[in-house]
Amino acid sequence: MNVAVVLYTSDLRLHDHPPLLAALSSCDQVVPLFVRDRAVDAAGFAAPNRLAFLADCLTDLDAGLRERGGRLVLRSGDAVAEVCALVQECDADEVHMAAGVSAYAHAREERLRYALEAEGRRLYVHEAVITAAAPGAVLPAGSDHFAVFTPYHRRWSELPPRTVAAAPRSVPVPDAIGSDPLPRRAAVTGVSPGLARGGEREARDLLTRWLRAGVPHYEDTHDDLAGDATSRLSPHLHFGTLSPTETVHRARAVGGSGAEAFVRQICWRDFHHQVLAARPDTAVRDYRDRSDRWRTGAAAEEETEAWKEGRTGYPVVDAAMRQLRHEGWMHNRGRLLAASFLTKTLYVDWRVGARHFLDLLVDGDLANNQLNWQWVAGTGTDTRPNRVLNPIRQGLRYDPTGQYVHRWVPELADLAAPQVHEPWRLPGLERARYDYPDPVVELSDGLDRFRRGRGVA
Repeated sequence: MNVAVVLYTSDLRLHDHPPLLAALSSCDQVVPLFVRDRAVDAAGFAAPNRLAFLADCLTDLDAGLRERGGRLVLRSGDAVAEVCALVQECDADEVHMAAGVSAYAHAREERLRYALEAEGRRLYVHEAVITAAAPGAVLPAGSDHFAVFTPYHRRWSELPPRTVAAAPRSVPVPDAIGSDPLPRRAAVTGVSPGLARGGEREARDLLTRWLRAGVPHYEDTHDDLAGDATSRLSPHLHFGTLSPTETVHRARAVGGSGAEAFVRQICWRDFHHQVLAARPDTAVRDYRDRSDRWRTGAAAEEETEAWKEGRTGYPVVDAAMRQLRHEGWMHNRGRLLAASFLTKTLYVDWRVGARHFLDLLVDGDLANNQLNWQWVAGTGTDTRPNRVLNPIRQGLRYDPTGQYVHRWVPELADLAAPQVHEPWRLPGLERARYDYPDPVVELSDGLDRFRRGRGVA
């Protein structure tokens, strides 16, 4: 019998999985493999929230494979070395995997291809598995990527997504292949208490409920902080327990302006992936250099710590940061406000904020996290790089009743809007009742130092 190895990375599902289906069509048996890559852990991506969610995903994937007569094989170490060792062990003819976009993913693919070809075996890398459109599928004339979202979205919308593939009915796996034990969520320490559950079954159930009840109203409600009317599918898209291609197909089948607004967000995700694929160094370097003179020193560090703890004195920013710590996730509007406050009001390097988000976000990945931070900081693809979001106005607009602040900043729970967004304006004796800090900086002072630092008139 001929054997193929399917290397799982950020595509932990059975439905709409081209690498798995290609392996099943060309070989008699397959070995579904996930490698706990030490290089990825060493780079700081083994954050507790993602490890706990990953444990759910791997457990669910293994259960789905066992229902089809197979199982998941787990190994730990260098990804290339572990794949090559398994290939020798089961005498596999070929390896299939999804294409990645980061510099590390590209290097891993090249190392693996070279190692396998040296032994007379083949690597097949499949595009449009972790994104709806492959990074190179939508290109402008004369460039290797789109630098502005709107023209990318226009072209992306004209490109028909590939056909969605059904989950296989049977996955025959060789018997005598050893595996590490499955990880357990309960064994991970430091997990956010409100972290969502992972796994393909959870993802598909959440998508079905969202398309039925949430997406019709999405265009009007996605910025409502208290309403929490976003899909919460981002962790599943990050880990690949949900296919972005299938998500687009199913949303468009619902139809309407809400569905199109939601699909636009999937496009934003693809947009950032194609930027990172073309410019891998944007994970750590400015996409567009603004000659920033980011603040450092004791005062900046103290303000940054207040930001991390949700004690800046600006309730809507603090609410967002506390949601992040409790859930390992944050509302999309909250992410914009928190990032703008750090980079534009405190004038602290976006990399500091991006690192903190990666420490906590269950959906944190290089493409979306780093490039969204750059977009807000004005060093990325935003066509208005010097815009500054006012947290008071944003709070009044997107949390007009103060319910979002009440939920995450309970010390202000009996303050009604608009006072809840500006508690420092209360009279002295009344203000003293609340165990809540004064603003770490006046907004006018923050705006002034940002403009001076960036050289904006």
